[in-house]
Amino acid sequence: MKEIPTHLCAYKKTDVFDQDSVPQALLKDHSTKAEVWGKIVILEGELLYSIPSQHEEYRLDKDRFGVVEPEVKHHVAPMGKVRFYVEFYK
Repeated sequence: MKEIPTHLCAYKKTDVFDQDSVPQALLKDHSTKAEVWGKIVILEGELLYSIPSQHEEYRLDKDRFGVVEPEVKHHVAPMGKVRFYVEFYK
């Protein structure tokens, strides 16, 4: 998984989602806009983060966040009870 470039700044974040409130759009392939990076932050539980085009899957938890590259399709799947949010950088 790539790292968010250090020169970027966080500019917004989503509400906190759980296994019941996660938007359907996040459960299927989607991407950020050009030049927008994302950071998936887990507050509780685990989330499976998949990047199909790169054949990568990661189990995210409170000690391991996910990095979303600009325009790269990805999706998530709750692994039981989970609470998380996504922070956006540019």
